[in-house]
Amino acid sequence: MLLGSGELGREFVIAAKRLGQYVIAVDSYNDAPAQQVADGREVIDMLDGAALDAIVARHHPDVIVPEIEAIRTERFYDYEKEGIQVVPSARAANFTMNRKAIRDLASKELGLRTARYRYAASLEELKAAVMEIGIPCVVKPLMSSSGKGQSTVRTDQDVEHAWSYSQSGRRGDIAEVIVESFVQFHTEITLLTVTQKNGRTLFCPPIGHRQERGDYQESWQPCLISDTELKEAQDIAEKVTRSLTGAGIWGVEFFLADDGLYFSELSPRPHDTGMVTLAGTQSLTEFELHARAVLGIPIPEIELMRVGASAVILADKAGNNPQYMGMEEAVKEPRTDIRIFGKFTTRPYRRMGVALAYDILGSDVNAVKEQAIANAKKVTVVSEQAALE
Repeated sequence: MLLGSGELGREFVIAAKRLGQYVIAVDSYNDAPAQQVADGREVIDMLDGAALDAIVARHHPDVIVPEIEAIRTERFYDYEKEGIQVVPSARAANFTMNRKAIRDLASKELGLRTARYRYAASLEELKAAVMEIGIPCVVKPLMSSSGKGQSTVRTDQDVEHAWSYSQSGRRGDIAEVIVESFVQFHTEITLLTVTQKNGRTLFCPPIGHRQERGDYQESWQPCLISDTELKEAQDIAEKVTRSLTGAGIWGVEFFLADDGLYFSELSPRPHDTGMVTLAGTQSLTEFELHARAVLGIPIPEIELMRVGASAVILADKAGNNPQYMGMEEAVKEPRTDIRIFGKFTTRPYRRMGVALAYDILGSDVNAVKEQAIANAKKVTVVSEQAALE
């Protein structure tokens, strides 16, 4: 049972189906991307514990795979007691679906280096936290994804907007936010980490990425970092995932600054920046790795096969039944591809697809990245409402 059926869930379902699995995809609306390729579907509010219990009792899945944050994750402990495998584990899901739990674990319990941070549960508390942390700083809901509700405070006048935006963009019923000091980093990476039921922890080649509005815009693999930085990142990723327990893929994010490495965030599932692996950059995509780890199928190694990049295809208006213009032009160049996610509604900056580009090992990864960006810009998302305007 897949809880959350977006584009990442869609690719996971495809990987799981190739391994003979029967998948039920759950989301808050019908015909979500993963539901279109799954065997069965359920439409519920996953923050409704009774509704969640009901579908688990109805289907009694062998495995529950969370894909989003807005889930009543405390129910997972009971599901594990019933013999259901929760991915990666009930502990991991409960810690990582809430930024407060994972940040306190990383900073206070494990002693990892992070940006300075404070929490705030009201506008007045936010004002006090910003004063303590200093400007500029970043404000994020404790539960959100794809940058929703996240903003940068650069002046005192930004604080009220940051609070209201955090409340409109949050997932779930938690109003509290985290306020982080602004880290002056030169590179941001995702280190996809695979924990296995019976095998050693593996690491994918590091993925570089760039964000706007808290959401990734393009990613590339490999991202060239020093051996010392890579070893430190791997040690941290292994330390955190071992503490959280369970088998699956984790997206562990780091800031690389002039004064060293900072732990940023962690997701216990395939990561959006990892869509670059759909370009065949490594021997198994992040979704295939996740499926194998979840099912206990051995993964002896992860091999870098080529350099690659992904760039998002965004909608610019609200609308319905989108069409995609310019795809033919976008894939005219060799070693390029496109994935359309199958979302039936649009809104400004909604991620609707991704453009991919790749080349042989040793090629200039920056040139590949620019190709992916150029291809993404060639695709225009046209919706019915936008056409009427």
